[in-house]
Amino acid sequence: MSQSSTLLTAPGTTAGPAPGGHTPRPRRAGRLPATVAGPAVALGLFAAARLTGLACVALAAHLTHQDTGRLLGQSWDSRWYTGIAAHGYGHTLRFGPDVVQSDLAFFPLYPGLVRAVAAVLPVGHATAGLLLSWLAAGAAACGLYAIGERLHGRRAATYLVLLWALLPHSVVLSLAYTEPLLTAFAAWSLYAVLTGRWLWAGALAALAGLARPNGFAVAAAVCATAAYELAVRIVRIARIKEERGRKVAHSLWTVAAGAALAPLGWASYVLYVGIREGDPLHGYFAVQRGWGSRFDFGAGSLVFVKHLLRDGDKLVFPIALVVVAVSLLLFALLLAGRAPLPLVAYTAVLVLVTVGGSGFFESKPRFLLPAFPLLIPPALAMTRARSRSVHLVVCALAGLSLAYGTYLVTTARMPL
Repeated sequence: MSQSSTLLTAPGTTAGPAPGGHTPRPRRAGRLPATVAGPAVALGLFAAARLTGLACVALAAHLTHQDTGRLLGQSWDSRWYTGIAAHGYGHTLRFGPDVVQSDLAFFPLYPGLVRAVAAVLPVGHATAGLLLSWLAAGAAACGLYAIGERLHGRRAATYLVLLWALLPHSVVLSLAYTEPLLTAFAAWSLYAVLTGRWLWAGALAALAGLARPNGFAVAAAVCATAAYELAVRIVRIARIKEERGRKVAHSLWTVAAGAALAPLGWASYVLYVGIREGDPLHGYFAVQRGWGSRFDFGAGSLVFVKHLLRDGDKLVFPIALVVVAVSLLLFALLLAGRAPLPLVAYTAVLVLVTVGGSGFFESKPRFLLPAFPLLIPPALAMTRARSRSVHLVVCALAGLSLAYGTYLVTTARMPL
């Protein structure tokens, strides 16, 4: 990685020679190396948290005479995705002149993968969607760990993964939804940026852009970081010798190619929907307006918050408000901690879209689920805290996550 790339990252945590020239103590037979044990522990904790959540949902579903598989694989947006996987695009629900819900609002990567899995395995589309989401959630957890370990060490990385598994809305990671897939592509794309693998970063960002509407946040982070990197390298070319300058100039093409790849997934689908709707530039956004979703710089959300504070409403709304408020605080802490540029840019776009968008206020915590860099400040705080305090925090978060997640899926009767 070039010298300028190190400006974007915190120091790594790879161990150097033992101080004083002492030979490191050999690893015991049968013990996993640290490069394997660290991720294995984090992924094990993540799996334990999510499997416990599934068990709670299954128990509540049994007690209330509901079908667990249907709740997990065919709830709300899951039905739209499995419908696209089974029949393609073209389904529309009309509830009035201004409320037209078209399946074109849903990006194509996830239903395409669901169709492929259902074609290969002897399972239905709902089961295929669940398998994909669970595998993507595991891949995302590994990506979070890789970023956390590179920036702050194994302990912080493990806490980062555990906190993500115990968010109030982490039950979404167990449903046939697209957030796990987006987070997996986002985490590994950002890791590729941090390690100077620009073509990988751009390709993964393009896939993220095909997964969800807010997937363009990954492309924005790649492009913003690439612009910074290009500016730094151009300045270096002017200052160093000619031969080395050619090498740096050659590497500019890799950075530029990664940045060019990054927005292609999101832009191609938006353009496709626009052409299909007869308005290439605005057609997709008209589809979103039919769902009641638009970016109004938070005006609609502010009106709803005023109603919520004055009149109250169902439990999911005040919880959503608290989650958004805490996310804004965590973003401020992320900035104060001087996080790397790609993480800041990615998180800033997700937070801006969530806070500035109107419609489906109850879904805002789900929209923030891929914004995992928000959890870096509390993960670092846990590395400095006493073990007793950490255990209390983890137990409290686990209780909230399991109880609220079960309530959302089995009782709330509200869109996630």
